[in-house]
Amino acid sequence: MTPSDTASTTGAVPVRPRHTAAGRRTRERIVQTAAELMYRKGVAGTSIPDVQQAARVSASQIYHYFSDKTELVRAVIAYQVERTIEGQQPLLEQLDSLPALRAWRDAVIAAQERKNCSGGCAIGALASELVGTYEPLRGDLAEAFDRWETPIRAGLRRMRQDGVLVAAADVDQLASALLAAVQGGLLLSQVRRSSQPLRAATEAAIGYVASFAA
Repeated sequence: MTPSDTASTTGAVPVRPRHTAAGRRTRERIVQTAAELMYRKGVAGTSIPDVQQAARVSASQIYHYFSDKTELVRAVIAYQVERTIEGQQPLLEQLDSLPALRAWRDAVIAAQERKNCSGGCAIGALASELVGTYEPLRGDLAEAFDRWETPIRAGLRRMRQDGVLVAAADVDQLASALLAAVQGGLLLSQVRRSSQPLRAATEAAIGYVASFAA
């Protein structure tokens, strides 16, 4: 089953009118509900009627805001990345040292432990399901990960500018290594129901960053 429940095949996202405050709240409820369902059941396992019933809206309301399921999934991807970044924002804004990197890492681990390591990364789950089966959404997923990587890269750039890292440090490569460690660690922690893989992967990545310390 592809994300498209209706006949929209052009890939073009229609221009939609501005909504009232009540309309925005309804749209947000639909997206939040769809995100929760897709996190638990997957995109393929979540139908428009499922979202309609759980959000307590009519089909016409859903299609007023989203032309098809693909457009709804795009909104879910954007919602999940903003939610992920929002939870980490205070620490991401303070990435200016190796201890700050470890503080961010510890917060990510603590969040996973609060869930008993039973839930992985919402963005990663969407990517795992969609990237190999639905090419039109690959760009949205790449943009989501880049959105997450951007503040990490900015923090590393500050560290380089402040002399914490040597001038030759490639902040793009280091940021990708850190995010990849988080993603891989989250997946293994979910499988093993232990935060140890996440801690080990992120500590190794931070050690790599430390190898460029001035």
